[in-house]
Amino acid sequence: MIRRTLSVVAAGIAVALAAAAGAQAPASGAEQFFANVAGLCGKAFAGRVVANEPTPSAADPFEGKALVVHVRRCEKDRLELPFHVGDDRSRTWVLTRVGGAISLKHDHRHRDGASDSLTMYGGITAIAGTVVRQEFPADAESKELFTRLKLPVSLPNVWAMELEPGRRFVYELARPGRLFRVEFDLTREVPAPPAPWGHEGK
Repeated sequence: MIRRTLSVVAAGIAVALAAAAGAQAPASGAEQFFANVAGLCGKAFAGRVVANEPTPSAADPFEGKALVVHVRRCEKDRLELPFHVGDDRSRTWVLTRVGGAISLKHDHRHRDGASDSLTMYGGITAIAGTVVRQEFPADAESKELFTRLKLPVSLPNVWAMELEPGRRFVYELARPGRLFRVEFDLTREVPAPPAPWGHEGK
């Protein structure tokens, strides 16, 4: 009887220790990154283009425009970050937690709220990444969309986001021969912009 009691006690201690170990297990880089972005909920920040290679030969839609990111909607597993370019409110970055990874999608709308033909493309983190940087190579769905819209140059796209709390937030698009980066200053908030197109009243 004593031996059985000791066994039960030992088993209970083992379960408690396992639970404690699980509770203390460090969050993955993706989980910490997602939490840090969520920590900016409701805030907006001004940005600037820090890389745009090669130099655009046509009119650059970002040139001379106020660039603002707004961490607008925050749910447990989904974050919506509209990216405003001057008066253009067509772009929203959507981050979704998928298991231990993060999905990035680009929600593009017209002024009337209708979805653009090129929308909801992006990718899911294929490598662990870090608390500071997460990369999103184009997923199969996006590659099918690019192929259908005759945009083969976009097939090798890899998007990335970087977040250094209290310092900067970065959005990046990279592929062979192309690099685009926008850096947002987290040291100073700016007034929240209007809702992105198609999201008014939400």
